[in-house]
Amino acid sequence: MDFTFTEEQQAAAETARAVFADVAPDAVSSPALTSTAVADDLDRPLWQRLAATDLLGLLVAPEHGGTGLDPVALCLVLRESGRVLARVPLLETAAVAHVLQQHAPAATAAALLPDVSAGRLILTAAAHGATGHEPAERAVTARRDSTHWILDGTTDHVPWAHDADLTAVPAHTGDGRTVLALLPRDHPGLTLDAQYGTHGERLARLRLDAVRLDADRVLDSADAWPALRALLTTGTCALALGLGEQVLTMTSQYTGKREQFGHSVATFQAVAVQTADRYIDLRAMEVTLWQAAWRVSTAADTALPTEADLAVAKIWAAEGVRRVVQTAQHLHGGFGADTDYPLHRYHAWAKYLELSLGPAAAHEEALGDLIAAHPLS
Repeated sequence: MDFTFTEEQQAAAETARAVFADVAPDAVSSPALTSTAVADDLDRPLWQRLAATDLLGLLVAPEHGGTGLDPVALCLVLRESGRVLARVPLLETAAVAHVLQQHAPAATAAALLPDVSAGRLILTAAAHGATGHEPAERAVTARRDSTHWILDGTTDHVPWAHDADLTAVPAHTGDGRTVLALLPRDHPGLTLDAQYGTHGERLARLRLDAVRLDADRVLDSADAWPALRALLTTGTCALALGLGEQVLTMTSQYTGKREQFGHSVATFQAVAVQTADRYIDLRAMEVTLWQAAWRVSTAADTALPTEADLAVAKIWAAEGVRRVVQTAQHLHGGFGADTDYPLHRYHAWAKYLELSLGPAAAHEEALGDLIAAHPLS
């Protein structure tokens, strides 16, 4: 298995590293010190820097002002974003743009994608349904009349919805299909209620009451929602990997300087064993991420469907990032809970990512079902 990245993918990662180099994880209020949102808006200056360096159009074709790379390149960029807890909807915008390019009518894609690449159009997605266990596509219904699609329902925990220009909302039809609707933030019949994640960012509950959309703003392809869901999954795993790697670096630096009984605590066997275990977690998160991203990028045919690789990546990302931050808190002692030190922010973001991915046990069950349905010869 060769995970060597292309020159273009490596260049995207290097560009992202430079853009995110000046981002401070503690530039906004601590989520431990506020009961609402840590800030009223996304990081607009960073968003403009991402646009100026062509990172917002990473998956957009050159004819629409993008660079035309693949989901592997996006995951490399998101890994760098996760290291600094970047407060931008880079994943959501890139993922929805990629699906628009593949499944929207040509006129719709041509009208929207150049503005995405230029940073003028912010996109997000409703990927979590109305409860923690309900599939997102079951939360909203869609039906057609003679000229429009009509949508009703409620979907929770939509990231960046208060800042996004369009939200991609999956909805199920009466004949069992799933369509993907592109909802403007101020569209008649749509109400946004504020919710808050563990990381202190503002989320939204979307309430749709007979929302009417033109046909060209609804993606009727059967593959649109699965493609978006897969890309959101791999991107979230990439964010978790970058976050976890940064936390392990912080832990190594702290335990290397902290002394007890005249010795660095990093030299104590119990400390070394715990950090080694977390390093192994991160390497497992990494290899399962790239396997999933490769399947999403290439649609390569293997013994199991792509959903199996996504399930494995989610299992490792959800459990691995939790173990990494828990060990970091333990080895930092009381210093890890100090709101003047950024580790507690990483813990809060890690919990948000873990909850976004869903429980590992559910993914293990799904993986078992896939293995049972596709016996290996």
